[in-house]
Amino acid sequence: MLMVPLAGVMLVVGVATGSVVVEPQDSLSMTARQKTAAVEPLIKSATECIARAVAADPRSGTGARDLGDLIVDSIPGCVAPVRAMIDGYDRYFGDGTGEAFFMGPYLDVLPSAVSKWAADAAP
Repeated sequence: MLMVPLAGVMLVVGVATGSVVVEPQDSLSMTARQKTAAVEPLIKSATECIARAVAADPRSGTGARDLGDLIVDSIPGCVAPVRAMIDGYDRYFGDGTGEAFFMGPYLDVLPSAVSKWAADAAP
């Protein structure tokens, strides 16, 4: 559901922003747990940006079926944190892993994460 529109958005984002991958010296000696901890703030930042954009959209709350569209529509406004997350993942886990993470595991849980964030933020 989200894959095709987001793939198109990410292609445009990638071309527009470019990507500079610089591997930190210490990342080679870091454990997987340490690398995951290093990218966790980037993942949180991207997710919160998307969740805030979805919550601010006037169409928000009209049904779970529209959540995918709201997420797709929020990505252009969250280019910087999404790109930082992808680049951070590439930096710590290797070239290409950021895009794979974004298009796979991240998008798989994003609707649930956005829904949870909205529920937690509701008064």
